[in-house]
Amino acid sequence: MATLILDNGAGSAKVGFSTDSEPKIIPNCVTKAKNVRTRIFIGDQIEDCKDLSSLYYLLPFQKGFLVNWEIEKQVWDHMFSKDVCQVEFNETTIMVTEPYFNFPSVGEAINEVIFEEYQFQALHRTQAPTLTCYKHQTDKETSGSLFGTLVVDSGYSFSHIVPFYKNKPIKEAIIRVNVGGKVLTNHLKEVISYRSLMVMDETYVINQMKEDVCYVSTKFNKDMGIARLKAPENTISRDYILPDYTHIKRGYVRSQEESAKAKGDEQMIRMNNERFGIPELLFRPSDVGIQEMGISESIMHCVSLVEEELVPHLLNNIVLTGGNALLPGFQDRVFQDVRSMACDDMDVGISTPDNPITYAWQAGCDFALDPSFPSVCVSRHEYEEYGHSACLNKFNVS
Repeated sequence: MATLILDNGAGSAKVGFSTDSEPKIIPNCVTKAKNVRTRIFIGDQIEDCKDLSSLYYLLPFQKGFLVNWEIEKQVWDHMFSKDVCQVEFNETTIMVTEPYFNFPSVGEAINEVIFEEYQFQALHRTQAPTLTCYKHQTDKETSGSLFGTLVVDSGYSFSHIVPFYKNKPIKEAIIRVNVGGKVLTNHLKEVISYRSLMVMDETYVINQMKEDVCYVSTKFNKDMGIARLKAPENTISRDYILPDYTHIKRGYVRSQEESAKAKGDEQMIRMNNERFGIPELLFRPSDVGIQEMGISESIMHCVSLVEEELVPHLLNNIVLTGGNALLPGFQDRVFQDVRSMACDDMDVGISTPDNPITYAWQAGCDFALDPSFPSVCVSRHEYEEYGHSACLNKFNVS
């Protein structure tokens, strides 16, 4: 039987069998809509909702950790049902990702739910960056060093910088930055609500706006100067047309030429320095009072914690994954910052997969075909006989 791969992110879960070419991306939440009082929307059922304004979210994750099993169970029930994956539990092995430094109680809860409630045949727990490293190292197209890899996984709740030596994470050098896509969306809501239009309840729409309009600047001060100018010299300003869910189902960016000709019938938000100022928080979280290092600083701090001989290999083999890696300019900014901070005699090499959101899931598919995979799984029989200790001995999670 094919293995079920579940990359269980706080923002979205990527799920599918190892024989599938692409995963199904399911929002990891339960949603209630203002205009539909009789129904809750689980995961991707939100696509059935005709009016996505003022949605109310019930989230299983808080600050990146799985704490609400009542909500998560509803999402998993939906994912494992015939509507999504149609899982035969007694015959299926499941691979589940979890964050680094996960609480032991959360890991034990995963074991209990998988084996006692769903009764899967076998389980393997791991982390998304570990899978990313495995795929990156085994990829035939990879020409980088096989000696060390540095994975930057910037997702919904936080960003991890994880150094690997011979495919194993160097745990004492793993850095977590408590800034991710959620912080960016929430800060964008606050800025827009203060400057133009109250949107604090419009998380869904503003998150789409962030993905459509924002970019990472490699010349922040220069872009800030351009943003102060008036049209047509201001080449950064864009109008974002908000959905009305009658004629416009999804918000979109309007070009400056179209804005000049527009009659002004649509409700819109003008995005100017917010376009690059919001993603800047990934690199300078202290700008909004978050006392953390940015991603680039964290990379350099991470490599300072490993053995000196390994540093050149890590800097020359950096892999960017997670939803924030899709922001235009993200890779260029990381390269520019790391290049300026690294020693002149060291090469800096950075790559981003074609789809940084699903890369860890694809890696899980590859790993499930590895001959060594069954040896790192815990069967339901082993769990029933030895309990959580069987999982502690098998899974390299901490």
